[in-house]
Amino acid sequence: MNENEISHQIIAAAIEVHCTLGGPGLLESVYEEALVWELEEHNFIVERQKCIPIDYKGITLATPLRIDVLVNNLVIVECKAVTEYNPIFEAQALTYLRLTGLKLALVINFGAKYVKQGIKRVVNGLSL
Repeated sequence: MNENEISHQIIAAAIEVHCTLGGPGLLESVYEEALVWELEEHNFIVERQKCIPIDYKGITLATPLRIDVLVNNLVIVECKAVTEYNPIFEAQALTYLRLTGLKLALVINFGAKYVKQGIKRVVNGLSL
């Protein structure tokens, strides 16, 4: 499965989580945990709160990058649960992609009234 195919399944899982939990209003960690469960039920390889070492000029920094969810070692998912979306979330996701060498991230805001409207794709050299 490529990044685009995986992203379609992640979006479907996020919609399922949002609907099942009743929409916005819960903590980000609740949505994240439910999303991980949903993806694992569909046989994806999912890592939650994955720490990635950051190399800086030949040294490894003591503070690693922490990715909310990594799916099949290909797609980063950053979970949010905010009422006001900030475009900085997409800039952060792009930085994560650059640091990991990955090509696709999804920023999913479970705080949106309709989660589908709260999903942003962030790409780093990915063919659409």
